[in-house]
Amino acid sequence: MDHISNGSASPSNVAAADARVLDNPAHERFDLWLGGELVGILGYRDGDDIPGCMSGPGEVVAFMHTVVKEEFGGRGLAAILVAEALGSARDRGWKVRPICTYVQRYLASNPVHLDILVVE
Repeated sequence: MDHISNGSASPSNVAAADARVLDNPAHERFDLWLGGELVGILGYRDGDDIPGCMSGPGEVVAFMHTVVKEEFGGRGLAAILVAEALGSARDRGWKVRPICTYVQRYLASNPVHLDILVVE
């Protein structure tokens, strides 16, 4: 992926506890950082940009796709990314439309977030 840089973190020297999730609204995504390296993203789109979505700007946000660099897989980082993004959505008063299949599977195992979901 060209938008995930090759930095100094490596799978063997950075723990999941070092993960930070930051909103990157300019790119419509949440970024997952380990140390100084971008290792994952969760892309989103405002509901008013989604065909068939009947919401106003900032009301519904679709979580489109979740990606973690392959060499960082298997450590639960995608779950951290999704959990933090859902928490951010809740804090902002967003309703979430889960397009991403990983987000859908995460929600099936973590029903605490179901109250902020929209299925249209």
